[in-house]
Amino acid sequence: MMRKTKQISNGVKSKKYILWFKEISAKDVPLVGGKNASLGEMIRELTKKGINIPDGFATTSYAYWYFLKENNLLPKLKEIFKKLDARDIKSLQETGRETRNLILKAEIPEDFKKEIIKAYRKLGKIYGENPDVAVRSSATAEDLPSASFAGLHETFLNVKGEKELLDAVKKCIASLFNDRAISYREEKGFNHFKIALSVGVQKMARSDLASAGVMFTLDTETGFKDVILINSSWGLGESVVKGKVIPDEFLVFKPTLRQAQGKLYEPIISKVLGTKRRKLIYGKGDKATLEVKVPLEDQRQFTLSDEEILTLAQWACLIEDHYKLPQDIEWAKDGKTGEIFIVQSRPETVHAPKEIKSYAQYILKEKGAKLLLEGEAVGSKITSGKVKIIPGVSKIKEFKKGEILVTKMTDPDWTSIMKVAQGIITEEGSRVCHAAIVSRELGIPCIVGVKQAMQILKTGQNITLDCSGGQKGKIFDGELKFEIKKYDLKKIPKIRTKIMMNTSHPDVAFSQSFLPNSGIGLAREEFIIASQIQIHPLALTNYGKLNKGLRKKIDGITIGYKDKKQYFIDKLSQGIGKIGAAIYPKPVIVRFSDFKSNEYVQLLGGNLFEPEESNPMLGWRGASRYYDEKFKPAFKMECEAIKRVREKFGLKNIIPMIPFCRTPEEGEKVLKLMKEFGLERGKDGLEVYVMCEIPSNVILADKFLEIFDGMSIGSNDLTQLLLGLDRDSALVAKVGDERNEAVKEMIRKVIKICREKKKYCGICGEAPSVYEGFAEFLVEQGIESMSLNPDTIIKTTLIVAKKEKGRKNQ
Repeated sequence: MMRKTKQISNGVKSKKYILWFKEISAKDVPLVGGKNASLGEMIRELTKKGINIPDGFATTSYAYWYFLKENNLLPKLKEIFKKLDARDIKSLQETGRETRNLILKAEIPEDFKKEIIKAYRKLGKIYGENPDVAVRSSATAEDLPSASFAGLHETFLNVKGEKELLDAVKKCIASLFNDRAISYREEKGFNHFKIALSVGVQKMARSDLASAGVMFTLDTETGFKDVILINSSWGLGESVVKGKVIPDEFLVFKPTLRQAQGKLYEPIISKVLGTKRRKLIYGKGDKATLEVKVPLEDQRQFTLSDEEILTLAQWACLIEDHYKLPQDIEWAKDGKTGEIFIVQSRPETVHAPKEIKSYAQYILKEKGAKLLLEGEAVGSKITSGKVKIIPGVSKIKEFKKGEILVTKMTDPDWTSIMKVAQGIITEEGSRVCHAAIVSRELGIPCIVGVKQAMQILKTGQNITLDCSGGQKGKIFDGELKFEIKKYDLKKIPKIRTKIMMNTSHPDVAFSQSFLPNSGIGLAREEFIIASQIQIHPLALTNYGKLNKGLRKKIDGITIGYKDKKQYFIDKLSQGIGKIGAAIYPKPVIVRFSDFKSNEYVQLLGGNLFEPEESNPMLGWRGASRYYDEKFKPAFKMECEAIKRVREKFGLKNIIPMIPFCRTPEEGEKVLKLMKEFGLERGKDGLEVYVMCEIPSNVILADKFLEIFDGMSIGSNDLTQLLLGLDRDSALVAKVGDERNEAVKEMIRKVIKICREKKKYCGICGEAPSVYEGFAEFLVEQGIESMSLNPDTIIKTTLIVAKKEKGRKNQ
């Protein structure tokens, strides 16, 4: 069924060929299309709030229909479309080519042409004679909350002069009948001859001399709505929009950005440096734009300052607040003036329309398969199938439904085969490129930025795409088994016991936030250090004393950082910040690093600073490290990272926790050091917990609780030390069962003491996640919270609900 679309709006202005942006509002989509209506709305309503938007004008739908009428095009177009079979790529291409040729050969009526030139000259009085402009297509069924039409119609940059402008206007009109646009309208049920094309003419910001990009007012992978995602690269923004570069990526946390209670937070919770090897700049002569190499020094620099990131994020919040919908926004920085401009905003169409009623979890069941390649994951699904390498758009006829598309990169011309693909792999692009945007909209697993994918993978090869692990997408050899767990979130009962999560991977925190939870009961710093920092902290504090070869390796990881200690603080704080933001304002218990010496030595430079211990599990770990003079500089950086998360990001829900604290005296030493390093227990609401994982923690629980605000039971280590075994030893592993009565007696005791002292008591060991009946035992003892592996949260919640109901009825 074809959708009904108004051709023109009512009123005097509906009879005009040209309207200035300031004459247009959001109500004028039928007159100037979604893109231009949004620009007009923002210029009218949001420039007064400090947002910079370049001025310009738009041709109207009335002018479009006038153009068709004066050239007698409509009946000819309808005749061509009688032959269209949208499922046949050859038929689609022939229809598109014929209709575009018909439009391009037609003449713009003289009175319409004069109005365009008159408006362009008026723009020249504002910005100088013959201003360089962007000429953008804006269809009257575009940028709707349910259909974006993103990238389907043409945009022309650096258009200068009246003749070039008129040519660009006609090309924009013809682009209404691009193959991809025809295919998209067929799929979405729009009538081809009820949609008009408006052309927006906007003064260009000189981002060829600076940077540009896109931003979203939610996380594009998960739909998590509390962040602004900004992508930025050098030069014109088309290189980001079309996925020609891997841009810088910034995440800003909205809730604390919005707070204005006398405190200025700077919640940039993630900064990832893109490669940015090429950029688009202004061209000369026939070429409006040119692609050139970016100098290595610029590749290694962020394209925006922190102040500029926060400005963009604040503007994004204002735009989202105004439209009351998540937004997809394009921006540009003028290299001549240093000003930043918003050049476009449209509704985000993948996640915004959805109400999250269920949660689907993809779990790879087969382990140990050969990892072929990695890239940037789009979505969180897993799929498998046969590879089909398509080197260019001219070969798309060879693609068959259900194959996995592998190519260099896609643009809107590929849409017709993308929607029948089992999965998509591109060598280039980022998580905001065309392939990523379309894959999200279609719900297809996609991995972008996969270097040498077309050389390493072979047509006909069976592979598995795994996007379930967060930001990093993995490609495995063979078709691997996987499981899909689906949960109806509306059927999850409310319970008294707090069900928290164990998580240490920042890249999956946003997706896990949709699980029913009362916070994070255990976030391990060592996972962030191992995966995102990769360097021993003491190698960074002693960087100047290291040999040249090791310094070179560290330089290769810490690109853009002269201060190596700052690299550690930034990366650790950003990892903690993403986890804290995902759950905010619920509590997030962050455990200081608890590497053992045999684990720390695996980090780059670790062999220079770690002792050889006969039994590292019982050696130099946890609290004993922190106050040791040798390790103290590393602990200081950990404290500075948490201080930054709480004070700069505004995430006061972060609760630090001390692991493996053997005596109350050790606890006092660590608390004293924390205070020295800027984390004072009790100041600004700061609570500090201690792990309960050593028998002394239980026996002296009342003394530990005099100096700490709560305890989290680590049942794995508690079992190890109570039963006198090394849990790293396979020989005695069968003895290490947390259901042992001695362990349970210890747990009973510590829960009782915490309740008497009115202090927090939770468990973050694996026992309630893996042992049947253990969760019920904890409910019986009246534990405050259980922190579980994410994949057991729903199951355990149902068990706890049943147990609580039984106790209530007793």
